[in-house]
Amino acid sequence: AVARCDADNAARAAFEDSRRLPGPNRWFGDSAVELTALTRAAGDAAALAGWARRVRLLCAALGWPDPQPHVHRLVPAPAPSAARSPAQAPAHAPRQHTADAATLAFCAPHGLLFTATEINEWAWERSSAAQGALAAEGARASHPDSDVMSTLRAWFGARAADECCPPLTRLKQAAAAHGVPLFDDDDSVSLGAGSGSRCWPRAALPLPMDVPWAALHAVPTLLVTGSNGKTTSTRLLAAMAAAAGFSAGSCSTEGVVVAGHTLHCGDYAGPAGARAVLRHRSVQFAVLETARGGILRRGLAVRRADAALITNVSADHLGEYGVFNVEDIAHAKLVVAHAVAVSGVLVLNGADSLLMAVADAAPQVQAVHAGARLALFARDHHHPRLQAHRHAGGSTCGAHQGRLWLAWAGTLLDLGDVARMPLTLGGAAAHNLENIAAAVLMARAAGLQASTIMHTLAHFGTVPADNPGRLERWLWRGATVLIDYAHNPGGLAQLLGVARALQPRRLGLLLGQAGNRDDAALAELARTAAGFAPDLLVLKELPKMLRGRAPGEVSARLHAALLGSGLPPAQLVSMADEEAAARALLAWARAGDVVVLPVHTEAVRVRLGAELAMDQAADPAANQAVNPSANQADDRDTPRMHSLNPESSL
Repeated sequence: AVARCDADNAARAAFEDSRRLPGPNRWFGDSAVELTALTRAAGDAAALAGWARRVRLLCAALGWPDPQPHVHRLVPAPAPSAARSPAQAPAHAPRQHTADAATLAFCAPHGLLFTATEINEWAWERSSAAQGALAAEGARASHPDSDVMSTLRAWFGARAADECCPPLTRLKQAAAAHGVPLFDDDDSVSLGAGSGSRCWPRAALPLPMDVPWAALHAVPTLLVTGSNGKTTSTRLLAAMAAAAGFSAGSCSTEGVVVAGHTLHCGDYAGPAGARAVLRHRSVQFAVLETARGGILRRGLAVRRADAALITNVSADHLGEYGVFNVEDIAHAKLVVAHAVAVSGVLVLNGADSLLMAVADAAPQVQAVHAGARLALFARDHHHPRLQAHRHAGGSTCGAHQGRLWLAWAGTLLDLGDVARMPLTLGGAAAHNLENIAAAVLMARAAGLQASTIMHTLAHFGTVPADNPGRLERWLWRGATVLIDYAHNPGGLAQLLGVARALQPRRLGLLLGQAGNRDDAALAELARTAAGFAPDLLVLKELPKMLRGRAPGEVSARLHAALLGSGLPPAQLVSMADEEAAARALLAWARAGDVVVLPVHTEAVRVRLGAELAMDQAADPAANQAVNPSANQADDRDTPRMHSLNPESSL
């Protein structure tokens, strides 16, 4: 009885995780629904087959197109052994998942996703019950406890009739005929984008004949995703668009910004942020950070983009929304390829071997991969993948002998000295070179001129306000302070690599993590930190980000993992408050030290930044010391051009 109760509760929890995906998603390029089952029956091949069969039969009975049900079996993670702890598991291994689980996703009519979700739940209830994994009383009372097709057709048909919105259907058909984008949510519907948009309440939609179609149009739209570097790349692209004379709008994990003014603060890297930008009548150029969570929960808000970027993939947020390894992360990020227009460009990190391996086999990438429509970047202009791509006529961007090179449309362009681009901190921030190279390709795909791109690269990052919370560099009483959002092992390694490149007398580090990371991810974060041998590491507590953990649990696990990684106990301090922990490091710092502050709370970051700015302003030489490249921008307004000779040393 207890086992049955646990299974029933797990099934209901899975139903609460049912997802409606109104845009392109991990499984399909069109609207779909998805359900992850977490019961014993999820490991039963007969139950899974019955699940897909019931979905297909019921959709056919309702007169819907073939739903193409896709069943994805999730492989349980092996139990930890004495020989190998979770912290020692390879980065690509599944984590946090030790029970049977399976996902079924299927295509559904865009306006009937609630009904489709209930069909998915009903089909799983009946299939698992048929295998004895759930008693009949375990099914929801709101779903028919029947396999009789006439009963099901009547019940679900009535649900579909209630959900269907004929005025919206007519508008969608008219918008498609006029080539105008449409965005809808629970409250409103908009046609066009940015300066070419109009919006109506969902309850008061116009007739197609009353829509001012001549005034509606799209705007250049860029999508940016990846595990690290998304926000920096988004902000850099918005700055390039502004330098070209556009009123740029962007959304990111930091908020919504239009024409340099912040309209909303917080995490807006999902569909809500995209709609906020694309419905703003001042926006002439849109740059949309598109995070994993939004893609997995709701799909893409945008069905057509001029270019899409994937910065990289790494192990983060594993165990959430059916994602249990880095390959799953890559598949989720590659959803953006579905939105790339026929004339658009997909920009990928050619040096990220796992991303490229998944991309090489992804159908949506194969559809894009036609000559120059796929563009690759890397730190090294001579990376083998970039060289091969240039030989095939593709576009690339990377650095060679300290200069940034863009291969585009058969021409090789010298975009200048990398060390003089403020985002690289004189060349110390090598990871920002990747963000720069990626943004260059995206900007060219959107039609921005090379001279505008160069001008932006020579100035963006000169002051912290250009890229707040991302590699802010301050001078504090002779010490250098780096503030960043680094929230996963990859981001932390990049940040600490910058710190070590600055050749500190001593290195101080603030470390903490949200509670929704599993034990293996916490151990990996600790190993990354210990690998850079900080002289002082202060562990911070994040009481508003416990996310199911007990107070003090995350810090305790990080502390144990740091000791296990060889960090001496005398170099470890724990504090119960993020701001107090950061200030303790500032009080410890002396001239020549580097203090690294990954700050996760915006209010804390703002207060620290204000105090650091006041102290730096008191030192006339501080600005030049912090930004040595700020006044050394290359005087050239246009790039040096070379013919693209595959055999040349470039």
